[in-house]
Amino acid sequence: MAEASWNGQVIARSDDIVTVEGNAYFPRDAVVPGILAPSNTTSVCPWKGTAHYHSVVVNGAANPDAAWYYPEPKEAAAEIRDRIAFWRGVKVTS
Repeated sequence: MAEASWNGQVIARSDDIVTVEGNAYFPRDAVVPGILAPSNTTSVCPWKGTAHYHSVVVNGAANPDAAWYYPEPKEAAAEIRDRIAFWRGVKVTS
């Protein structure tokens, strides 16, 4: 079972993890409801496509752009569609 936690709270938990480039991608439905806040940030990966970001909000504290996902990944990265990965201090354990 993999878990992602930040600011003293588990924010995602799942046995169904896809690891790409050392990052654990959780199914979207494994993320605790209400902790992802919209962000306008995007970035581009040449082989995965355009990533979109969310801020993580836990116990009133925000971690800007600490979660990302690929809404329309390129074919080579199709396995991460509808999955969320974390960084910026979010601890992922398995």
